[in-house]
Amino acid sequence: MHRFLSLFRPSRRNFTGPVLTGPILTRRNFTIPISTLALALVSAALIFCAAAHAQFGAPETTQVHDPSALKPPPGARVAIVEFEDLECPDCARANPLLKDAAAKYNIPWVRHDFPLPMHNWSFQAAVNARFFDTKSKTLGNDYRDAVFANQQSIETPDQLQQFTQRFAGSHGVALPFAIDPMGRLSQQVKDDRDLGQRIGIEHTPTIWIVASAPNAPPFVEVVDRGRLFQLIDQAIAETRGH
Repeated sequence: MHRFLSLFRPSRRNFTGPVLTGPILTRRNFTIPISTLALALVSAALIFCAAAHAQFGAPETTQVHDPSALKPPPGARVAIVEFEDLECPDCARANPLLKDAAAKYNIPWVRHDFPLPMHNWSFQAAVNARFFDTKSKTLGNDYRDAVFANQQSIETPDQLQQFTQRFAGSHGVALPFAIDPMGRLSQQVKDDRDLGQRIGIEHTPTIWIVASAPNAPPFVEVVDRGRLFQLIDQAIAETRGH
């Protein structure tokens, strides 16, 4: 999971060689009450633990502010909805599982772009995928899958460009010098990112099982991907007969 995280790390340069004497900590010509130092250390520990839980603890359910996009496409009763970043390692790990689930249950897999600002090539990769979408949606998704499969070998925008040229050539597609001269594809990526922000997305990947039936929950977030198939089974059962 990729989310924003920042930790405050106080400087330690003034605390070399302290000597503990009674109720105070002394060094040359300054004193620090132990109670003050203890309070500062406890506060720092609490901040670190909270941040570590946010990064490494059990993921929390996304607080959805705008659920309008969390529904199956027309004609479908159950679907997978995902917001992904092509440079996100956890998205790459989730990709084969989601692909298998969509194929096994023959349900739509709606993939939205949510490039994170700390990644140096994910936005361009999303634009490239949109270019291949213009040839066929299957080709666009094949490009996304290929990027995830080769993600560890792509570190810079130049390497992404080289990878994209090889992908285009192997699929018989002529890659133009400028794949988005009018900025239309970039705007589509931005629109997806804005949609994710309106929904309330804070990390990638964010995955929901969405359903359309009177007695079924309209969307359930996949927090534990080990339960993905179980959640799809449940959604299909709840929509059966409607």
